Amino acid sequence: MQNAEKDASSIVWISGATEGIGLGLARNIPYVGARAINLSRRPHPGLESVFLDLADPGCWNDVGAHFAETLAGFRGDRAIFIQNAHMKGMTGFVGEVAADAYLHDITANVAAPLRLGEMFLRAVKDSGFTGEAGLVMMSSSSARSPTIGQTVYCAGKAALEMWVRVARRELAMREARNIWVTAVRPGFVDTPLTRHVAAMADSDYPIASQMRRQMAQGVGVMDIDTAAKQIWAALPTDQSLLLFGEQVRSED
Repeated sequence: MQNAEKDASSIVWISGATEGIGLGLARNIPYVGARAINLSRRPHPGLESVFLDLADPGCWNDVGAHFAETLAGFRGDRAIFIQNAHMKGMTGFVGEVAADAYLHDITANVAAPLRLGEMFLRAVKDSGFTGEAGLVMMSSSSARSPTIGQTVYCAGKAALEMWVRVARRELAMREARNIWVTAVRPGFVDTPLTRHVAAMADSDYPIASQMRRQMAQGVGVMDIDTAAKQIWAALPTDQSLLLFGEQVRSED
């Protein structure tokens, strides 16, 4: 480990920092000299990286051990984990998507974020870290909107937001005043995941063509750096949910 990493007063873990909002968040971290760590299947060329495959529960404990080992010797000011990564799922109608792909989608995009969030909070508590500890769970307007073709995505984001609400109440009961937890709906952001679903047929994902029109016209769409900067500007927060617009505008 380099001296700069040893001496950093802030540690920021971002899952999926190799592209999309995660990349924007990584290159706009507001803490000078922060130790930034990418959790992803692909290493980031400019960041320390730790392997994470959301669809492989076997590697989740390795990430949890990394949280614990890093925080055990950390005496800095803040430690923040942003659970942003999302495995591009087999978006489509329930019962029509291949069974193994559907299971992978549930594992990666419902179970993994909750498990990773729990492991981070456990590591903070077990380490005795007394600085600012923050957990950001990346959500979506799909948490409240039953979007056709997105059974797993919608259910996963709704579960994530409820997890945050309950976790906040539990932390308050234990008087863990140095820990904050929030969910973020970032709005309509131009990311590889957005383009992935926008490229689908309306027969499988009915709002795909509307997404494509908005992106082509630049209507209500943010780039990853704009989205990242407004998220960072809102942190830390005492709110359970941060809202930054809706994903797709309603058509007249």
